[in-house]
Amino acid sequence: MAAFQYQEAKALRKKLSIVVIGFLVFAAFPLKAEELVGLGELDRLIQLHLPKKYEEGVHGPSKKVKLVPKGEETVFTIPGFDVYGCGECHQPEQLLGKSIDRMRKSLNRLTIISPELPPPPLKQFIIQSWSDEWLRSGQFAHTTFDTIRIFPAAILVDSKVYGNATHLHESLHLTQSFLGMANELEAYGLNVRSDPRFLILNFPYFSDTVTFFFIPELPDILNRFFAREVKQEVTVPQEVQWFLMAFEDDTLKKIAAAIKKMETVFQEVSRLNRKYPIESAYLGEQTRAASLLLDIAAVKVLPLPPLDLDPASLKEAFSILDIQFNKLDNTRLGYRIDRKHEALMIMTYHLRLKDPAVRLGIYFRFLRQRFIGADGEVKLVVPDAEDLNLYIKEKRRDISKMSDSLKFTPIEKAGALRMLKSIPTTTASD
Repeated sequence: MAAFQYQEAKALRKKLSIVVIGFLVFAAFPLKAEELVGLGELDRLIQLHLPKKYEEGVHGPSKKVKLVPKGEETVFTIPGFDVYGCGECHQPEQLLGKSIDRMRKSLNRLTIISPELPPPPLKQFIIQSWSDEWLRSGQFAHTTFDTIRIFPAAILVDSKVYGNATHLHESLHLTQSFLGMANELEAYGLNVRSDPRFLILNFPYFSDTVTFFFIPELPDILNRFFAREVKQEVTVPQEVQWFLMAFEDDTLKKIAAAIKKMETVFQEVSRLNRKYPIESAYLGEQTRAASLLLDIAAVKVLPLPPLDLDPASLKEAFSILDIQFNKLDNTRLGYRIDRKHEALMIMTYHLRLKDPAVRLGIYFRFLRQRFIGADGEVKLVVPDAEDLNLYIKEKRRDISKMSDSLKFTPIEKAGALRMLKSIPTTTASD
């Protein structure tokens, strides 16, 4: 793969399946694969476990266990075990036992990492051998309602490369009370604290804050990281290959040091997403800025570097940002335009602001003016209350539709209906 510029790397990253799932590592929980394998062996194993064609009425072995002493029972199941020929190489009890062990360890980790969180309501764990609307071919795993669905190939990569990080990531999703981009940001906040490579692989969520406050040369680092050649002929996803490749030790240490300084920022992201789940989700969709909640948390927690810009230019730049951040095309018309990126691009060409550090300086000052009150606390300002209520109505309709899916299990249906009851029909201020 030839070297490419930062924006081209960003465009490529959007096309890639998001397969890197991370977790927060303490001294007691290092990132360690169960049995580390090379690229060739991993490719061979994945080829044997690619998604199969869906078969009606598939059944398979299952087992009910309590993962935590005072918790509810969780059903582990492998539908299609016989239909898809899994029994030719595997014993069902052994596979179920390994999955139970991974999830039990993951839940214990999550409890230690975030003791303030409620116990994840994991009532069902499905090892799914086919792709559908609930577990698409480009995913590794997906949390629905009280349920984790995961591909066999995902388990292979997770256990042999990522140290069962996917399992912990999905466990965190079970504790979140709403849907949306902010949930992924919170979960990826675990990724980057475990390994700096996760920050690079998921850079749209983190790069602007890290570039502006800590590592100005991060765009060049991203270029070098993604310029490394991967093998196109193998089934191992590109992200996994990049993760396995050796990269500049000093650079990774520098990123890790920046991540450590951002701990209070990550904590603020989690607090905001838990306290204002609907507003966080709405603003993520309305702006399509994946990093928005992190950027807001950063301007609350971190001091802003000085900005050398005349007041007239700053005022005009704020006007550009204000126009973009008030647009409702993403929610009302279904567009997918990153309003932050759009505003920064207009500043580049309309105001002739060529220095990216100046543009980011303006952006973060705009966030502080818009979202941080006089008391220093965050105010998640929604530009249009009516649009927010329409958004809530749409999400309630989506969840209701999901609950009617014939491919949903009774456990998922009950979980969807429970979430539906918890979501208000309108905002409190309506």
